Amino acid sequence: MPRSSTPVTLLVDGYNIIGIWSRLREVRDHHGLESARRDLIESLVNYSAYHGYEAQVVFDSQYRNSRGMREVVSRNLAVHYTDFNQTADTYIEKLCAVRARQRAPFGSRTIVATSDRAQQLTVVGYGAEWMSADQLHLDVKATEQRMRRRQRSKPKRASRPFLGSRLDPIAQQRLAQLRRGY
Repeated sequence: MPRSSTPVTLLVDGYNIIGIWSRLREVRDHHGLESARRDLIESLVNYSAYHGYEAQVVFDSQYRNSRGMREVVSRNLAVHYTDFNQTADTYIEKLCAVRARQRAPFGSRTIVATSDRAQQLTVVGYGAEWMSADQLHLDVKATEQRMRRRQRSKPKRASRPFLGSRLDPIAQQRLAQLRRGY
């Protein structure tokens, strides 16, 4: 697994990504925003785990009339819904500002995935790295392909899940004799 030696936090502007990725736009338009959010989250679970990123997908409250909340999806991925009237941009920018003040002692990296030009300039000003929605999409697809290749190249397990099927032939013969009482 290609994990970075430096801790990396990936902040994803959720609705921006949904609006850019054609597959997610199509899901949103045909099945609703909740389905598009779920598909984005599913795409990022394995991606963040594979790379060892601490990832956070941020959705702003413009489509929800509720208080902010954080949902932990996996060890590497959390989803944050901002407070009512707070944008994902503001949340991400504040987080980048806080991390910029903490970076020196911890040596961590922050990557922000968005294609919002104003947000790009702001987060880069705080020392974060920027990744476009298209680049994130390409990286997610490449990671999925690497994971599929790795799965195909793993040796196949015995078709039978029993311990006896994993024993060498002599041990299997001895067990058979013991079962028969020889």
